[in-house]
Amino acid sequence: MAGSSHGHTPAAWTGVIIAFIGFCIAGVFMVAAQPVGFWVGMAIVLLGGAVGGIMRMMGLGQPRHTHPVHQVAGDSNPVGAKG
Repeated sequence: MAGSSHGHTPAAWTGVIIAFIGFCIAGVFMVAAQPVGFWVGMAIVLLGGAVGGIMRMMGLGQPRHTHPVHQVAGDSNPVGAKG
């Protein structure tokens, strides 16, 4: 994945950072045996996914038509594109 620039967008970074913070919060409250805090952390994890998805829809993610997975090696046109 290193050569495909997978996840190097503001949407991906923001979503992952928010989800990581939620994961850390949930982990702390799980060890502390506080179920309410755990579920708040899990809600923050879900919020991270939603924020990343919204940012992608706003154009801050990697466009689908330029994603390297959809291209053939040595081809600059996306698979299925005419030209």
